[in-house]
Amino acid sequence: MVAEGETETLILGIGNVLWADEGFGVRCVEALNARFHFDETVRLMDGGTQGLFLLPWVSSVSRLLLFDAIDFGLEPGQLRVMRDDEVPQYLGAKKVSMHQTGFQEVLMSAKLLNDRPKQLALIGVQPEMLDDYGGSLRASVRQRIPEAVDRACEILNDWGVNFREREEPLTKVELIGPGALEMGIYESGKPG
Repeated sequence: MVAEGETETLILGIGNVLWADEGFGVRCVEALNARFHFDETVRLMDGGTQGLFLLPWVSSVSRLLLFDAIDFGLEPGQLRVMRDDEVPQYLGAKKVSMHQTGFQEVLMSAKLLNDRPKQLALIGVQPEMLDDYGGSLRASVRQRIPEAVDRACEILNDWGVNFREREEPLTKVELIGPGALEMGIYESGKPG
């Protein structure tokens, strides 16, 4: 039984919206949050590139759903869904993700700390371009956001997480991250 106000499911977008396709994870969480309403046992979070600073959040939930841009060695824009033991969780120098800190180390640390999360899923996209500071998601990656959100809904349904479609999508001001970084505002404010 979940105590009132306790987060049981964490939906986490990993990445940096200022580096082209690196922002995929954050943009997916924004899209999911804009379209669906979740009860108080679910937390949606822009995890950015916080690495080990996310350990308290990750180690305190039973279910963790991740969105990220990961080099799977696939064609740019291809999605891959991994669940539970398929998701890399280890301590070491080899990195699965493009980020400075390895999120797989956060997962292993949470597992060693208190064997959480109990259920885990990763929705990853093969990036096309990362080395473009201030750049946008490339079309091959951006067009996969709706499919990634749909796959997330399937996973959440499998887990028995309650959510419902919003009657009207959220406004820009109500989105997860700073308003100036909301995709539409960010894209329209960039030079050509």
